[in-house]
Amino acid sequence: MIALSLAEIADIVGGQPHDMPDRSLTVTGPVVIDSREVRQGSLFAAFAGERVDGHDYARRAVEAGATAVLASRPVGVPAIVVDDVVAALGALARTVVERLGTAVVALTGSAGKTSTKDLIAQLLAHKAPTVWTPGSLNNEIGLPLTALSATAETRHLVLEMGARGVGHIRYLAELTPPRIGLVLNVGSAHIGEFGSREAIAQAKGELVEALPEDGVAVLNADDPLVRAMASRTRARVVLFGEAADADVRGENVRLTDDGRPAFALHTPTGCSDVTLRLYGEHHVSNALAAAAVAHELGMSVTEIAEALSEAGTLSRWRMEVTERPDGVTVVNDAYNANPESMKAALRALAAMGRAARATGGRTWAVLGQMAELGDASLAEHDAVGRLAVRLNVSKLVAVGGQEASWLQLGAYNEGSWGEESVHVSDAQAAVDLLRSELRPGDVVLVKASRSVGLEKVALALLENATEGEVAVR
Repeated sequence: MIALSLAEIADIVGGQPHDMPDRSLTVTGPVVIDSREVRQGSLFAAFAGERVDGHDYARRAVEAGATAVLASRPVGVPAIVVDDVVAALGALARTVVERLGTAVVALTGSAGKTSTKDLIAQLLAHKAPTVWTPGSLNNEIGLPLTALSATAETRHLVLEMGARGVGHIRYLAELTPPRIGLVLNVGSAHIGEFGSREAIAQAKGELVEALPEDGVAVLNADDPLVRAMASRTRARVVLFGEAADADVRGENVRLTDDGRPAFALHTPTGCSDVTLRLYGEHHVSNALAAAAVAHELGMSVTEIAEALSEAGTLSRWRMEVTERPDGVTVVNDAYNANPESMKAALRALAAMGRAARATGGRTWAVLGQMAELGDASLAEHDAVGRLAVRLNVSKLVAVGGQEASWLQLGAYNEGSWGEESVHVSDAQAAVDLLRSELRPGDVVLVKASRSVGLEKVALALLENATEGEVAVR
């Protein structure tokens, strides 16, 4: 974070200093919410959670080097006490972003946010110092923490914005006003909470409504609900996608033999060929979105194409492909799941499987619940099971309770798989099955909503591999 005195911070957040003999002391380190992450000069923000109260760790944080604590009550060590620590964190982030004057890029969408954010970050980092959201810390706490990690050298701030209700993105955009706003898609994620895709579109569109007149709205030309957001912004609109009228367009889209997307990237200033290191055709849209942002920030089409072709995944458990010494490939995409991302992952598995089958390998889809689908849950899980059959996935392992049984039922009804489709109770049962059945050349996809914790399956399949014995693609 940029250096600020405790007196300045107290004034910004409207807080009262407590147990603070010297208000001129300066916060020079990061703002953290975990006392184990404190570095010399940090500001420790104490949150009272359901299971852990950060205030109980305030003294430990100061002893570890924190200059002070941002808290909702006195804690016996130097602290700035406020009514609402979340609101104070947001106010501090807004002030820091305003003082920095860095180019803020914000993005949202039902699927692909984190993968696209990682691509944008890697592209922009080629041009200038860039700070971006780590993982999926895209809420009212994670977003300001990311913004506060920017320094005087930061030129680009890339922020992922999530929404669990109307007004959430509007609030986040007020904390860190973006100059470029990107909307990827409107899908079924959280439809149980929103009620309809139209309601989701209303919430996602808050991002383009927040853009200034001299800003840029980057919209998906291939998604009608996103394209329609052009009428909700004062900013200039840039379209990306495979549509003929897209400003940044992908043509001749295809997959390599091992399932990596390749395409011709067309921009207003030229075209160049791209072959991604990532797996699955769904990454084409993500790459085009990232290219549109990078083009707006001054990168040439050649620079963009080269950077895209080099970019990998920065966030854990998102199409993380690892080959074991015995030739089994594990695809850990277990961080989260919704109907769109689940279907995209299955298509990627099918593409990877074409190469595997040439050597006798099989494809395994180890799938669990997609959460927060409301009344659509049965139909969506059934549809995913059916798609696995249509894509000729060799084996489906449905893990968990009722939703997993719907996955298996969809597969069975689509293709009468019988023993090719199995329902197991939990992650350990899936691990036991896979360890007994996998053979060299097999490709295993693991995917479910975060609450299921299905990454345990992928990690267990790799736990005996020591450093240097696996190939991370």
